[in-house]
Amino acid sequence: MPTRIRLALDWTPNTNHTGFFIALANGSYERVGLQVEFISPDADDYRLTPARRVARGEAELAVAPSESIISFQTNAVPMVAVAAMLARDASAIVTLKQSGLDRPSRLDGKVYASYSARYEDEIIRQMIVNDGGRGQFVSHKPARLDIWHALLTNEADATWIFLPWEGVEAEQRDIQLNQFLLEEYEIPYGYSPVLAAHHNWASQNADALRGFLAATTEGFQFAVRDPDEAARILLETARHPTLTDLDFLEKSQQVASGYYLDVDGRWGVMRRDVWNAFVGWLIRNRLLNYPDGELIQHFDVSTLYTNDYLG
Repeated sequence: MPTRIRLALDWTPNTNHTGFFIALANGSYERVGLQVEFISPDADDYRLTPARRVARGEAELAVAPSESIISFQTNAVPMVAVAAMLARDASAIVTLKQSGLDRPSRLDGKVYASYSARYEDEIIRQMIVNDGGRGQFVSHKPARLDIWHALLTNEADATWIFLPWEGVEAEQRDIQLNQFLLEEYEIPYGYSPVLAAHHNWASQNADALRGFLAATTEGFQFAVRDPDEAARILLETARHPTLTDLDFLEKSQQVASGYYLDVDGRWGVMRRDVWNAFVGWLIRNRLLNYPDGELIQHFDVSTLYTNDYLG
């Protein structure tokens, strides 16, 4: 009897997820005794986050930002990151080139289209301050799927994008963007996204989790070797109505595949210094607190992640 693993995705299937769908298509999950099911967030119109599905026992694994791991743990839910989906940050804060907002400091008084994610507005505020601004902006919260559109229609002046997705779309549509990378403004962003599990489930199902990660690793390594074929497999296996343009997927896959593996060619492996830097930044900026509001002054990042289930 195969072990069932439900994986809650953070967005509808896209090139961040390619390795999962390759492992499914190639029968890799089946060979290690797993029955893997994907939960797409549009099933409930994005009302329940992937990490919360794991916390409620409605999924075994979730694709989530590292902020979710930190947030749940500060609220006494032992969520843990078991793999980094991307080895480095593939996101950027962007403005339209034609806006003239070519530095974060120029976002003072402007409208930022926010996802309402934990720490998001504080990160944007600090980026502006680090560039010499006051950090005062209007946080606009359109519907999740309307955020990118809000920038393109000038409803918002800036937003946060994934370079392998919206960045590729902008290039294909000849939309010129200013891109502000967090690391360029002294903000040590964490891994995003990660593969999250409840600590108890992971420890009790160690063999199944190791098998899942081994099969998934093969999928992402395949995507690096042959991104065009990987894009075709994603389109044909996910069969999601948002995936129709193979040319776009191939270009997105070519960009995304450059972020999957670390400098040693490994998928999923996380470094303590990356977690330390981000958590330390949150503590220095007084952003970490217990449910009663008390500020957290020290945090053992070793509880937030583990590489133990990776080959």
